[in-house]
Amino acid sequence: MSNNILVLVSGGGTNLQALIDAQKRGEMGNGGNSVGRIAAVISDRSGVYALERARAAGIPAFVEKPDSALSKKERRLELSDRILRFCREKGIDLIVCAGFLSILAGDIIEAYAERMINLHPALLPKFGGHGMYGERVHRAVLEAGESESGCTVHLMDAGTDTGPIILQRKVPVLSGDTPESLAERIHKEEHIAIVEAVKIMLKRLEAL
Repeated sequence: MSNNILVLVSGGGTNLQALIDAQKRGEMGNGGNSVGRIAAVISDRSGVYALERARAAGIPAFVEKPDSALSKKERRLELSDRILRFCREKGIDLIVCAGFLSILAGDIIEAYAERMINLHPALLPKFGGHGMYGERVHRAVLEAGESESGCTVHLMDAGTDTGPIILQRKVPVLSGDTPESLAERIHKEEHIAIVEAVKIMLKRLEAL
């Protein structure tokens, strides 16, 4: 059975590339009958390299920008509803947020409960929540004097970075680390984590 995956992105798309490469190697399965296929990629901003990665792999890629004329709450709901309509039209089984900076809200949370995952560049529940993304996360880790950091893949719920954790991968925080050097070390683990998490989710989907 093939499960259609939608990957949501906002930037360079290195984690998307990890998924594309795993799919090419025939690794987007769970050891059973359930196989994952990246059916589409959506970015919330135009011109990002993730879109080029998708197109180079022959994956349909789309831009769905938040409507800046709306209030923050309305903007989140309107974008989320657009993505939900897309998912229903395309028969999407699993949503993977891989560096997606827009916050999803509203009906999509319930419609894709247990079928929507997010990758966060820290060891949740630490260093999550509103405003914690990208360099801000790594800077906060360093300022807190943490001895380790890493990445977390979790199920998405109505909160921000609050859903049940699927898996984590850890790295040491080294003396002399900068946000950039720590981020680089974590990125390598993210590429492993996102693929492993998708495999776990495919196994769960097969059991539904």
